[in-house]
Amino acid sequence: MIRLDKIEKSFGTNHVLRGVSIEVPEGGVTALIGASGSGKSTLLRCVNLLETPQSGDVRIDDAHVHLSPGSKPRQDAVLALRRKTGMVFQNFQLFPHQTALENVMEGLVTVLGQPREQARGRAMALLDKVGMREKADAWPSSLSGGQQQRVAIARALAPAPKVLLCDEPTSALDPQLAIEVVEVLAQLAREGTTMLMATHDLRLAATIATNVVFLEGGNVVESGPAQQVFRAPQDESTKRFVATLSSLTL
Repeated sequence: MIRLDKIEKSFGTNHVLRGVSIEVPEGGVTALIGASGSGKSTLLRCVNLLETPQSGDVRIDDAHVHLSPGSKPRQDAVLALRRKTGMVFQNFQLFPHQTALENVMEGLVTVLGQPREQARGRAMALLDKVGMREKADAWPSSLSGGQQQRVAIARALAPAPKVLLCDEPTSALDPQLAIEVVEVLAQLAREGTTMLMATHDLRLAATIATNVVFLEGGNVVESGPAQQVFRAPQDESTKRFVATLSSLTL
């Protein structure tokens, strides 16, 4: 579903990604894990080119963008890539002047040009899916963080993307509210939604990920099936990083 080849990304003199290559299989959940500054969120944002790599190849399904130093990708190729993805941000980023329902409808109406009634039906079905139907007419300011994130997930799913990208989806939430979001993501995972998420929340990764990629210093140190990486990591750096899961039954 997703293939990244030799992705290079720097911010000034900070070399964040060093020739990173990963593959994300269709119908599974791949978690990018690592300490702060390891490059996981930057790598995630390179998938839909919210961050543009200096070089490398990005493929999602049949959409492809090749990047080389000093050149800019074609805008039509970037848009084709972005149409394949839905994005869930760390801090929700709901439109404060719109209700939960209007937030989910917005992209369907303004970007895809759907009639409002059709968009409303789709949006209500998705709010129901994430357990937020009864809050359809609520303003974001009246919702808890967990509720806002569930609305954000519904919004990301609205255009039926090929892959859902989640950038630290629980990090802005306290543990109790995070449980709400984990339950929604776990249900999507059981339904076969292809997801790629960057997270420092190892319990989230252990709960729903089928595959794990551990990054350190902008390099892929270890990757493989989640059970293998969490139960029997091969690299010493990975062992240290996942040690906090030693008491968790996987």
